Amino acid sequence: MPDHTIQSISTYDARFPLPPGAGTDSIHATSQYCLAMTLLSTGSGPRGSGFVLTLGEGNTLVCRAIEMLAKPLQGMTIESAMAEFGSISRKIADHPALRWLGPHKGVVQLALASITNACFDLWAKSRGVPLWKLLLDLPPEQFVRLLDLSYLQELLSEEIALSIVKGQFPSRAQREEILKRGYPGYDTSVGWMDYDDAKVTKLTKKALDQGFSAFKLKVGSRDESRDLRRAAMLRKLIGEQSTLMFDANQHWQLPDALRMCKELAEFRPHWIEEPTHPDDVQAHAELSRAVSPIKIAAGEHIANRVHFKNFMQAKALSFIQVDCTRVAGVSEFLTVSLLAKLFDLPVVPHVGDMGQIHQHLVLFNHIGLGLKAAFLEHIPHLRAHFVEPAKVKDGVYETPQEPGASADLKVLANAKCTP
Repeated sequence: MPDHTIQSISTYDARFPLPPGAGTDSIHATSQYCLAMTLLSTGSGPRGSGFVLTLGEGNTLVCRAIEMLAKPLQGMTIESAMAEFGSISRKIADHPALRWLGPHKGVVQLALASITNACFDLWAKSRGVPLWKLLLDLPPEQFVRLLDLSYLQELLSEEIALSIVKGQFPSRAQREEILKRGYPGYDTSVGWMDYDDAKVTKLTKKALDQGFSAFKLKVGSRDESRDLRRAAMLRKLIGEQSTLMFDANQHWQLPDALRMCKELAEFRPHWIEEPTHPDDVQAHAELSRAVSPIKIAAGEHIANRVHFKNFMQAKALSFIQVDCTRVAGVSEFLTVSLLAKLFDLPVVPHVGDMGQIHQHLVLFNHIGLGLKAAFLEHIPHLRAHFVEPAKVKDGVYETPQEPGASADLKVLANAKCTP
């Protein structure tokens, strides 16, 4: 098995303007998606690509933090780095100066995510397999060593994590059929906040023709009647048999969230996403109780495994939307997925990666951890920029077959990686 040495580490600040109105919600009005890239060069061998999503000028800050945090990896072979990646990633995260800026939040956490995702991409490429297969092929003991389980020991020790993974081995074959039929997707791109009714209608009809049966609408308008009108319109367009979700992107304070969630319940949403401030565990718990049986979802702005643990313990969420480009990368995503397994909660990632990396991770979660195959968000706006864009047909993600984590950008395909 080739064991490539990380000879140099560099970053790339990728910025892509979106069509007017795309990507807009109740808080974020910028139609620009930016990727803070980590590039791990092995000389004549494969190159690891990892990234996190930002929305503009912050990309520069994340790239600079990557350069500072990634230094310990230079000169290591990828196999040695991944053999004890949980320990290595914790040492990187606990940088004696940069940890002060978090800890485990914000710019430094995003930088760690980009670095981690590049490591997993390089590892899978070195072994010549897609990331989902790499993870499924690992012995349970090696898989658990990928994880930083610190601050979770009262719930998720190494022994418990190992027992979960080992416990799913006998039934794996029953779930492997998903590799052939693909992983179901849902469409977010029909319902951006700045789209007018005509645009929502046109895009929804197109998505229905493409085989989607689940859709998400942005809510949190200053004019609350607009939210209710758009919700009624989309429910009518997709019919009673299709699945509808609403996403407030943290817009409401708790009294507003309580009122609006109850009003939106009329349209039978599968969930209401990010109804209030993402750090307010108690508010989410109160909402979950008050609006039941309507479900609450969140995760794209829950920064780390400890915060997710708090949400789960408080019974504040029904859907875990952990994102490997928002927490500390693939490794922490897998840790949060194990926590969700303990609490019997579905993992439905937010796709800050446009579904590129998560298409691998949800396959592992279903087959390897026995988590329910719910569906995976689909946002197509950057697909033209990836070397191997996620393939979605008839509303379903097809299983990726190329080595790596599907994270390579076309603009970098033939570029030299220089530190």
